[in-house]
Amino acid sequence: MAEFMHTNDVAGAHAAPEAHDAPRTNILGVQVNVINMKDALRLSDDLIRTDGRGYVCVTDVHGVIEAQDDPAFRAILNDSYMTTPDGMPLVWAGRMQGHKQMERVYGPDLLMALCGVSVERGYRHFFYGGKPGVAERLVEVLKEKFPGLDVAGVYVPPFRALTEDEERDLRETLEAAKPDIFWVGLGLPKQERFMAKYCGTLNAKLMIGVGAAFDIHAGLVKEAPHWLKKAGLQWLHRLCQEPRRLWRRYATCVPRFLWGMSWQLMRRDAGQQQVSIGG
Repeated sequence: MAEFMHTNDVAGAHAAPEAHDAPRTNILGVQVNVINMKDALRLSDDLIRTDGRGYVCVTDVHGVIEAQDDPAFRAILNDSYMTTPDGMPLVWAGRMQGHKQMERVYGPDLLMALCGVSVERGYRHFFYGGKPGVAERLVEVLKEKFPGLDVAGVYVPPFRALTEDEERDLRETLEAAKPDIFWVGLGLPKQERFMAKYCGTLNAKLMIGVGAAFDIHAGLVKEAPHWLKKAGLQWLHRLCQEPRRLWRRYATCVPRFLWGMSWQLMRRDAGQQQVSIGG
C-alpha cells in the first residue's frame, strides 16, 4: 500500500506522522490521495497532535494539467502531506482505477469541517491571502458559525514574492501566533509553491491551500448548487460567473484531462490484459 511523501527535508521541519492507510492513485502523474472527508480530518488531526509539519494541496483538474507542463509543480503536489481530490473528475478517475471508496474533499468544505473540529480540540487558525478585507470578513463569518473558534491572526500579502523584510515580518508574526492550521488563499499554483517553500520554516503545523474558499465563505463568490457539484459541473457555474478570466483555462484543461485519462486508462487495461493472457 502506498505511503505519504513528506517535506521532512525542509530545514527545521518535524517529521509528519506516517499514514499507511491513505494510499495515493496516479492521475496523469499526480499522486492523489484515496480518501474522503472523514479521512482528511483524521489525518489533519494526527499531524497537529503529533506536532508534525506538512502541507495539503486541494487539487482539481486545473492542478493536474498545470503539473503536466511543470515538473517542479508536479513534485510539489506529490511531496505533500496530502493531495486531496478537490473535483469530481479526479474522484471518477480514481474510481475507474479501482478506488471505489474515494470521495471528493473540496477545499471550502474542508475549511468548514476543520473549523468545527478545532472548536473541540482548541486548535488555532491563521489566514494568509485574499484581497484586502477578505480574510477579515472570512474570520467574522467563521466566528459567527463556530463560536469559540481560536483565530491567531490574518496576513494579506502583496501580489508578488515576499521581500526579505516581509518574510521576516511574517515569521515574527507566526512565532507569536503559533497557529496549528495555516490557511493559504493565493490561488493555484501560487499557494502550492508558497507552502512548499515555507513549510517547516514558518511556525505553523499544517498548511492548507484552499484557493477560492476565502472568497466563497466571505460572500464574495456565489457557491454552486449541490447538484451541480455532485454532477461534476461546478466548473460551468464558475465559468458563468467569471467568463473572461476562466474560459481559456477550461477550454484547455478539460479536453487535455479527458484525453490524458482516456489514454492512461487504455494503457492500463491493455497492460492488465497482456498479464492475463501471459498468465
